[in-house]
Amino acid sequence: MKSITIKGSKRESVGKIATKALRNAGRVPCVLYGGENSLHFSALELDFSKLVYTSNAHTVVIALEDGTKIDAVLQDIQFHPVTDSILHVDFYQLFDNREISMNIPVKVEGAAPGVLNSGGTLILNKRKLKIKSIPTNLPDFITVDISGLELGDKIYTADFKTEKYAFQHSDNTVICQVKISRASLDPDEEEVEEESAEDSEGTEKVEKVEGEEENKDKKGPAKEESSSKN
Repeated sequence: MKSITIKGSKRESVGKIATKALRNAGRVPCVLYGGENSLHFSALELDFSKLVYTSNAHTVVIALEDGTKIDAVLQDIQFHPVTDSILHVDFYQLFDNREISMNIPVKVEGAAPGVLNSGGTLILNKRKLKIKSIPTNLPDFITVDISGLELGDKIYTADFKTEKYAFQHSDNTVICQVKISRASLDPDEEEVEEESAEDSEGTEKVEKVEGEEENKDKKGPAKEESSSKN
């Protein structure tokens, strides 16, 4: 997996006043977890653009001023509710022998015959999949080949089992599928549907007319009785 370098400076103070001063200077307060001790540092907000504002997954190399470099992944990020500026970022340190969970984007390849030839609609149910793996086995993306999908076909996470990583989803989780659209219906089937709809409408009208006649019959004798009394 590709890495993005974030240049950081260790924080001497972590109070509210110091944090506000950092943000006013265009820097973001950050915390690195996962090691023996949490590491508090700050980085320029502009350095996060390639890491945050992208659909791709990346690991991070935190390069401190003293020359220390630490491998990590983005764990959590907080944005300002109005300006959308980055308020705080949490990282989690990576170790070669320790598994990590991460969301990996799904990349679709090929053309589905059920769409091209039969007029179906391709539905991407999962744009990202959560996997668990050691850092060296983390993929940049998960490639899904749809060139064999016909109408009604689905691709499940169970179809992508590998020894390199494990999905954090059930085996019957649908990644993508080709659904039957109205354009893909057979013309004869559409005629049958239209005829059945017309028949049902006709039946409703007949029932309504019969109901009205019954009501008239019931009202009739009542009027005759009242006239005879008079």
